Amino acid sequence: MSLRRLLKTSTAVLALLSCSFAGYAAPPARPLLQVTAYTINADIDPAVARLTATVQVTFTALEDISTATFELNNGLRVTKITDATGATLQSDRNPTTSTVNVAMTAPIAKGTSTTLSFEYTGTLNGADTSPVEGIKLAAIADPITILLYPGRWFPVSGLYTQRFTAEMHIRVPKGETVVGSGATNHPALPASTVPTIRATARMTPRRAGGGVGTRTSKPATTAKADTPPPAPAVPTSSADMEEFDFSWQKPGFPGTLIVGKFLPAIRSSGARNVSIYVTEKHKANAAEYAAIAARQQEFFTTTFGEPQSSTLNIVEMPEDAVAASWAPEMAAIAGNRIGNANSSRLLSNTIAHQWWGSEVSPYTLNDAWITNGMSRYAELMFLEDASGKTAFQNAVTDVSAGALAYDTAPLSTLGRIDPYSPQFQSETLEKGAMVFHMLRYQMGDEKFPMFLRGLLSQFAGKGVRSSDVETVAAAQSGLNLTPFFAQWIDGTGAPAFTSKFTVYRLGGNKGFRTVGSISQDLDLFRMPVDLRIETEGKTENRRIDVSGTDSRYTVETFGRPRRIIIDPDHWVLKSTPDLAVRVAVLKGQQLVAQGDLIGALAEYQRALDANKNSSLATYRIAEVFFTQRNYQSAANSYRDSLRGDNDPKWTEVWSHIGLGRVFDLTGQRDRAVNEYRLAVQTNDNTQGAINEARALLQKPYTRERTAE
Repeated sequence: MSLRRLLKTSTAVLALLSCSFAGYAAPPARPLLQVTAYTINADIDPAVARLTATVQVTFTALEDISTATFELNNGLRVTKITDATGATLQSDRNPTTSTVNVAMTAPIAKGTSTTLSFEYTGTLNGADTSPVEGIKLAAIADPITILLYPGRWFPVSGLYTQRFTAEMHIRVPKGETVVGSGATNHPALPASTVPTIRATARMTPRRAGGGVGTRTSKPATTAKADTPPPAPAVPTSSADMEEFDFSWQKPGFPGTLIVGKFLPAIRSSGARNVSIYVTEKHKANAAEYAAIAARQQEFFTTTFGEPQSSTLNIVEMPEDAVAASWAPEMAAIAGNRIGNANSSRLLSNTIAHQWWGSEVSPYTLNDAWITNGMSRYAELMFLEDASGKTAFQNAVTDVSAGALAYDTAPLSTLGRIDPYSPQFQSETLEKGAMVFHMLRYQMGDEKFPMFLRGLLSQFAGKGVRSSDVETVAAAQSGLNLTPFFAQWIDGTGAPAFTSKFTVYRLGGNKGFRTVGSISQDLDLFRMPVDLRIETEGKTENRRIDVSGTDSRYTVETFGRPRRIIIDPDHWVLKSTPDLAVRVAVLKGQQLVAQGDLIGALAEYQRALDANKNSSLATYRIAEVFFTQRNYQSAANSYRDSLRGDNDPKWTEVWSHIGLGRVFDLTGQRDRAVNEYRLAVQTNDNTQGAINEARALLQKPYTRERTAE
């Protein structure tokens, strides 16, 4: 597995979270205003990476306020702010928090609504001005411009918690296509081929909003300024501009635009409501990717009910931005992930946000586990449907490791933690998914979808709290779930189960009675747990109510029990020696992604302390040594991985490839060829391993001279 692929795998959690809460600045303890509507007029000029905009922001004061604070990308310079009467307002910038503080001419009383008009301009050409350090969320470039909602390219309050409507009129050079949220007629298709959608956006006689805005050739406008902005090097003339208009009138999060030199929309033959917009570079895989998206949307619609809109636009993003992002009717995916055999789960997670994020949203950051966790679990549900139970259970094991990696604060208190920290990401995404997994186990496969549909139906277009999830789950299942939510939402830790039992022979050839107990270390834990009793004949399954640190059970079987397995199908989040290895490896991967190779090696060593035969830990150590060009140590660790427990199985094929690369780089082509042949013989094509080995049989591995 190449270093680049390793880093992409390591940062998967980061990428997925950026879909939902990228760079969420911690809000004040009590929000002071609620944004309800935007009207945005903007000119985008990719030739000079410039955005010029006038934005009307309508909001309601939640307390008596004399200053209104909004988040705005530091690359944008405010030139004028006026109130509803047209009076010019004073403002000041706080670049540390990417905020603009607006002094009102008179205090605004609690419950009062008003509108401010912002005029601003600026250059957005990378991550330097991003509200999230080092992450590109708003960048104007050729061939693709991204203006993601978390990039704060317009004045924002309550990111992903305050729902709003939006009217947008976006002018771009001719030849550019703008993709956004809202009902529209696709300009490149006859009206008869346009898919119908539910009434979520108002159509006006003058314009239509939607996935791709209605085009009209109009002169560009420029926002007024107290001081003139720097002149662009090559200004675009007004005659060369086209306008795309969008309208989204159901409160939500329609704050993302993607602009590019896209080909005409490619659509799956079986789903005319699913379109994909790509550049020439990625057109080869576009149709197949759209077909995958259509299958995923159909599965989620069947499982969760109709989304806010049946229209779905898959849109290419630059490869150096986040891996994925979403907005109503939009699933934006980095170009190098489109068509990638391993990106189906990323796509399904992103599409799932049409329900878990768009249809319902977290009430506060303390409730972020609901939408993040359920989008992650929806991804696993589709994996189960498409690839079967084994693939699903393997994924659950990986998610369990992520859930335990930073489990030191209750999910219900995460609003106090940096939302871009590994802990916030790990807990809301992975532990959140495991909460839903365990709810499914307790409810059963029949009631669980009913619970999810009920939650979406009752809170459609609203923010949802943890207490709301508990109320709906209890009502749908008829179970007392107070202990469950106390443990998994308001508590920390996971049980470490052990079992002791004694077997007695029953008289009259009636079989055997097993008397035992399940012990674990959480005094307040209470939850049913499955037992699998492997006997000399038939295997038996029982469900035991575990309560407290010691729970006794009695089981009668015809055959003599040989082994008893607690939670054999991994329905309960629990601490095990195997997960201790995976947790340490996961932390190491995250440190690799951050460039801390020494810290990563320390975590991998902790994994080996838990299991000295861990192939996964020694493989990751080999990758670090390979990155450092310590080839002898890398070779030794690849061999250790091959001599280990072969868990997971893919470590075998990739260790052979890793050894082959070491031999190629040290001038031992014959030995390299032998390793590549051994890789092919494993018949394991995980992440394209066999394809890689065959390519290396034809051409020796060479390393880029630039630093990786």
